[in-house]
Amino acid sequence: MGKPIVAIVGRPNVGKSTLFNKLAGKRISIVEDTPGVTRDRVYAEAEWLKYTFTMIDTGGIEPESEDIIVAQMRRQAQIAIETADVIVFIVDGKEGLTGADREVAQMLRKSKKPVVLVVNKIDSLKDEDNAYEFYNLGIGDPIAISASQALGLGDMLDKVVSYFDEAMLEDEDDEYIKIAFVGKPNVGKSSLINKLLGEERVIVSDIPGTTRDAIDSYLETEEGKFLLIDTAGLRRKSKVKEEIERYSVIRTYTAIERADVCILMLDATQGITDQDEKIIGYAHELNKAIMVIVNKWDLIEKDNKTMNEFTTMIGRSLSFMSYAPYLFISAKTGQRLPKVLQTVKECYNNYNKRIKTGVLNDVISRALMMKEPPIIGTKRLKIYYCTQIGVKAPTFVFFVNDPSALHFSYQRYLENQLRENFDFKGTGIKMEFRERKE
Repeated sequence: MGKPIVAIVGRPNVGKSTLFNKLAGKRISIVEDTPGVTRDRVYAEAEWLKYTFTMIDTGGIEPESEDIIVAQMRRQAQIAIETADVIVFIVDGKEGLTGADREVAQMLRKSKKPVVLVVNKIDSLKDEDNAYEFYNLGIGDPIAISASQALGLGDMLDKVVSYFDEAMLEDEDDEYIKIAFVGKPNVGKSSLINKLLGEERVIVSDIPGTTRDAIDSYLETEEGKFLLIDTAGLRRKSKVKEEIERYSVIRTYTAIERADVCILMLDATQGITDQDEKIIGYAHELNKAIMVIVNKWDLIEKDNKTMNEFTTMIGRSLSFMSYAPYLFISAKTGQRLPKVLQTVKECYNNYNKRIKTGVLNDVISRALMMKEPPIIGTKRLKIYYCTQIGVKAPTFVFFVNDPSALHFSYQRYLENQLRENFDFKGTGIKMEFRERKE
């Protein structure tokens, strides 16, 4: 079985994300004084003693609120509770016991899961008495901590891992294909992920910018094992007003760096913008596997030329990555949904493709005979030998007489020859030119 899962729950602004980030050892959840900042479940790995486990940071539970986002946060927290092996219930030692704490405790009792009650914001010994009133919740002994100062975390983690079953220690080393879904707000990234998962995993609403964190979901199908990373929609820089939004932009770029395959999602009713080009341009610079999904295709009036015209229009803007395949779907109706993971798998296979050195050099020799390199200054490029030195992305080294004699147009010609002969559709490739004496 997989790693143990620990869900961190509690009402808003009690310090869940601060604790989560301390345990993860890096800033993964957005931490602000604004209640309700962490709205989806956020995952990270943590270690204590001999145990490695997965933590879920959740949006704050407000049992009484009718606010649409808060209501969905509550549902997300409930899903996290159902998923978890152990629940860390955080309360605020400065504010004291509240009615909302009692209602959350009631929800946790119903779950029948092991609960570790943690009283946060106990920053000094004189504050420790503040923890005693939480015995009234009737869910065990409260453990006093200060998440911001990392006080008491050892006692808390000892208690958490005491609930782990030894069977949970078996580590899963299975390879997951990591897919980052990127694009502007409200193009349907979360809706598509929910459709693929067959469950409500990521908050979906008509309010742009609902997903602020990059959210991980695991999926296993006959196509393979996938890690789906939903990212915050990126707005134009002038519109990035809130500090929180700025964190989200950084999170999206980090998600692209983690991913094997990046999916640029576009809204068929809006086309492509400079911001879309910039987002996917970053993935292209990193030589990631890339595909373009045009969503909401059901809303477009079509004839037999519409798809080609749309592809040509987007292709002009994305001419720097002509290798990327296009897919026209409707996340809402499920149109062409099975093709999504099939195309991802094809892109990934090409991203991971290795070519035998002999075959590679035969192709390069033929390319040189068909079109010899131009003379740059007084020199003509000579290519002695080529070899592939890596995958993810496929990386080729050409040993030449003088790298400065390489014209960019001839490099593009060689790349096209590699793509035509070896089918690198859907992936970036790297080419290095190194000097070698004859």
